[in-house]
Amino acid sequence: MPSAPFPEIARVDARDKVLGRTLYAADVPQTDPLHAMLVPAAITRGRLVSLDPGVAGRVPGVVRVLTSDDFPVPPEPDPDGPPPPPPTLTAQIAYFGQPVALVVAESLEAAIEGAEALAASATYEAEGFVAVLGADSPREEVEPRRVGDAEAALAAAATRIEDLYEIPVQHHNPIELIATSVRLSEGRLIIDEPQQGVDIARFGVAGALQMDPEAITVRSAYIGGAFGQKGFAQRQTAIVARAAILTGRPVKLVTPRGQLFHLTYHRPASRHQVRLGADAGGRLTGLAYDAVQENTPGGAFAAADYHEGAGRLYGIENYSGTAADVFVDRHAPGYMRGTHPYGACFAIESALDELAIASGRDPVEIRLANDTATDPLTGNPLSARHLNACLREGARRFGWERRTAETASMWAEDGSIIGMGVASGIFPAAVAAGEVTLRVSANGTTRLIASGHEMGQGIRTMLANTILQQLDVDPDGIEIVLGDTDASPQFMTAGQWGTTSIVSATADAAARLAAAYAELAGERTPAGNLNVRLARLRRPYLEVKGRQKGPGQDASALEEFRQRGFPLAGPEYPQFTSMSHIAHFAEVHVEPTTRRVRVARMVSIVDCGRVISPRTARSQVYGGVVWAIGHTLGEGSEIDPRFGGVLNDDLADYVVAVNADIGEIDVGFIDEPDPMISDVGAKGLGELTMVGASAAIANAIRHATGRRIRKLPIRVDDLL
Repeated sequence: MPSAPFPEIARVDARDKVLGRTLYAADVPQTDPLHAMLVPAAITRGRLVSLDPGVAGRVPGVVRVLTSDDFPVPPEPDPDGPPPPPPTLTAQIAYFGQPVALVVAESLEAAIEGAEALAASATYEAEGFVAVLGADSPREEVEPRRVGDAEAALAAAATRIEDLYEIPVQHHNPIELIATSVRLSEGRLIIDEPQQGVDIARFGVAGALQMDPEAITVRSAYIGGAFGQKGFAQRQTAIVARAAILTGRPVKLVTPRGQLFHLTYHRPASRHQVRLGADAGGRLTGLAYDAVQENTPGGAFAAADYHEGAGRLYGIENYSGTAADVFVDRHAPGYMRGTHPYGACFAIESALDELAIASGRDPVEIRLANDTATDPLTGNPLSARHLNACLREGARRFGWERRTAETASMWAEDGSIIGMGVASGIFPAAVAAGEVTLRVSANGTTRLIASGHEMGQGIRTMLANTILQQLDVDPDGIEIVLGDTDASPQFMTAGQWGTTSIVSATADAAARLAAAYAELAGERTPAGNLNVRLARLRRPYLEVKGRQKGPGQDASALEEFRQRGFPLAGPEYPQFTSMSHIAHFAEVHVEPTTRRVRVARMVSIVDCGRVISPRTARSQVYGGVVWAIGHTLGEGSEIDPRFGGVLNDDLADYVVAVNADIGEIDVGFIDEPDPMISDVGAKGLGELTMVGASAAIANAIRHATGRRIRKLPIRVDDLL
């Protein structure tokens, strides 16, 4: 049976973080460390012809310069085998800013000076390139996804909307930079790095350096912000590891922010063509959605995934989903919070607002009228869909009934124009099979070893709350070990499957441990919590394993996990489909002369199944909404097509939201478990929080000004 509602507990790692005790990758102490700095390529495509390591070597304190000659020749890729490891240093240049050398020095200052001198010595043979999404870029279509006859439905529709919506390149800018610290210990490589997938990084380094993975440990106990940026093996990891091997000393690289814009995964530029039709009664009858995005050949950010959520947002029986990759010569794009549904819902929810206006219908009512209990793409039931409950509760909290339908018809006391908008969001609910180890000891400690990574989302608090829900143990004695390849196999924490997966395994472990104690105690009933009772029974500890399989998975999934695989299931399960949902309501105030936009308040109501940690769940939504405000009104990476680099590659010119940009944010949860996805009934939350929020803000701007802006970010000049 699904779990009862969880109580709110304080964030278990809050005190250490506030007091500065939490160690992030760059904080891990090393003995006699060396400092490293990458040398980035100054061309977009071509070949490095020459480099003079001597100019860096003449800088006092420089110990070594690494070039492509210091790395093993990569093996030929096997089309039927695993993906190749990330490249290291190569003479062939594929994108601006690609590392061509590494300078290692006794001090950070010497490493920087040496890298600058080395960069100035480089000569290149440049080749032609395409830096931005355009008509002259190579294009590759993906397999379309279609149900029904969208073209016929659109032709017969009483109301039709057709428009193009655009999402820019956007880059992660967490406070924690990418940092790699590597040391040798008794023949083993010990790597500390902010990583959402330490086993992925481990195998990536092993492949790049042609080492045995068993000789490598990767640890990522805490991450200072990620959401996709740190989800795969990074290029610099193996480069720094090689430096540690060659020098025999610990080596640390903290990548400057300007280099991150050219080295790390980011949201690609994309274009979304939407054709949407409804009958005379307001029922949506057909949707044709084409998504085109930037990518690189073999890039992991699959264009086909735009349709995973878009085709299930409403009960539209006739759906035509097409997509294509347009190849550019830049660093490969990757996952960024909200991933594919973020762009898809900006486009579709903006188009639905236009359709509501064109047909004279209320934007909330038209969404309520198009609910569904069936997955339009598979015909299977949808498990625990509560989107309409989100819309109704959001409208009530927001005061939607006060909204007048006419454009520019609502005014604030300061003379600004008020606009109100609504949008829905959706995200797949996936599950990864996994296993945890739980030990309760007589000394007052409770230790959980689990797969997962703490990037600030509160996974440790969720796991602690799961333990405390079933076991009476000392809450101050709970230790949760995450992100360590030596402790346990580690699947990647992303796609908001971490909660669904590892919380369910932990709940199973807690139930097994309670049963083991009952068997041990028998008729005896010693006083105290479980730790004390074990002491009184003269039992040093009890230890059990807890397991979680996704619906439709068998024992082979657990064995795959134990072998360091990644057995992921969903959102299409054998008998049903599971998605998470959200409804966003936005109120904007637009200054009538300058057209400055301020988001005065947001109401966001979430259907994410059972809420495991109410406090950190609210924090997730706050963070997602703040990020969406930044994406909607400011964030965008300016790519110079002449040289393929990012022009605004710092926090001075890449505009992120700050405290003064944020008004009131009201968050609520339906908190109804999904009994089909797991015994706990949680579905995940992290990605979902951003999805639809930008559309709600854009729809509110349309209500205030009469201007429909179909691209992000929306800036003052778009409204003048």
